[in-house]
Amino acid sequence: MALAEIATDVKAVTKEKKGVGPWRSALRRFLRNKSALAGLILIAFFVGAAVFAPYIAPYDPLIPDLKNRLAPPSAAHLLGTDYMGRDILSRIIYGARISLRVGLITVSIALVVGTLMGMLAGYYGRIWDTIIMRFTDIMLAFPSTLLAIAIMAILGPKLINAMIAIGVVQIPQFARIVRSSVLSVKEFEYVDAARALGLKNGPIIFKHLLPNSLAPIIVQATLSVATAIIETAGLSFLGLGAQPPTPEWGAMLADSRAYLRIAPWTVAFPGLAILIATMGMNLIGDGLRDALDPRMKE
Repeated sequence: MALAEIATDVKAVTKEKKGVGPWRSALRRFLRNKSALAGLILIAFFVGAAVFAPYIAPYDPLIPDLKNRLAPPSAAHLLGTDYMGRDILSRIIYGARISLRVGLITVSIALVVGTLMGMLAGYYGRIWDTIIMRFTDIMLAFPSTLLAIAIMAILGPKLINAMIAIGVVQIPQFARIVRSSVLSVKEFEYVDAARALGLKNGPIIFKHLLPNSLAPIIVQATLSVATAIIETAGLSFLGLGAQPPTPEWGAMLADSRAYLRIAPWTVAFPGLAILIATMGMNLIGDGLRDALDPRMKE
């Protein structure tokens, strides 16, 4: 037993010297996950398209060409044109900018507000926990899309308002996840030691509790980006999000639904873009969930 313990200690020290920490181990597990890498490639493709849209888009996404309206896929227009003669490929490329920006902004809103609410509820408990959790229960009692539509009815049909509405709708998920993590972490001995050393609540929350609660927050944020893309497309489809002629994928579906039978490509390709983008984010989220699971071993 003694030799086994010594061997274990030597192995741990060797790993520590090499800098093999929990985050590096998680990165290794993530990179070995083929599904996660596939999702990362898909999202990298959309990010590249969004960044270099002015250079790779063959046409201006806003200028109509009525002579070529509803043209099928061809060498001139690889994905065809819509009812205004605009190139669908160009509009999808520029639409990637909008969808990714929407995902990041909405998740940022939900992440910041939800994390603060979860920290307050989990750390202080009592009246804070009761108020915050009952508030999240009320929000979760409504279907997310219905609640977003209700918020949009107050704010008005604009893309920025759609971002705010979806961000607000996603706050309860972050608040509950952070609260659950904090309730577990705050019972550890190093938190008691920090209190014994005289640290105030602020430093304890942001220097000890938050860093040790990051894993579930990161996973939820990644998965929420996919949800935000779908919900934004849904609001735009209903006319509450991006307004014409903005090349947003959901708005493209709404504009083309009347031509589904005679020009199915006008609906198929924007819908496929939504499918691939959300699938990529979900694959990354699943990979991060497995990689950050402390029960996983090298």
